[in-house]
Amino acid sequence: MTEYKIEKKNAPGWGTIEVITDAFEPGKPSVKEKSQWQNKLLTREERLKYLKDALRYWYAKEGFGSEKRKTPA
Repeated sequence: MTEYKIEKKNAPGWGTIEVITDAFEPGKPSVKEKSQWQNKLLTREERLKYLKDALRYWYAKEGFGSEKRKTPA
């Protein structure tokens, strides 16, 4: 488990509080991690279907239950 650096700061209305700082692991992502979804979809048709389905969430007229947009995009 990662040990977190805890810093004490003064918060207005709360007094002294403890804040977690530097809660990340240093390093750079590998090339494989950058475009992981593209590696799973092999053909052009699969990639286009994936993108159309993803865009449908934002631009569809029918909406998604409680997430239905009140105004069209």
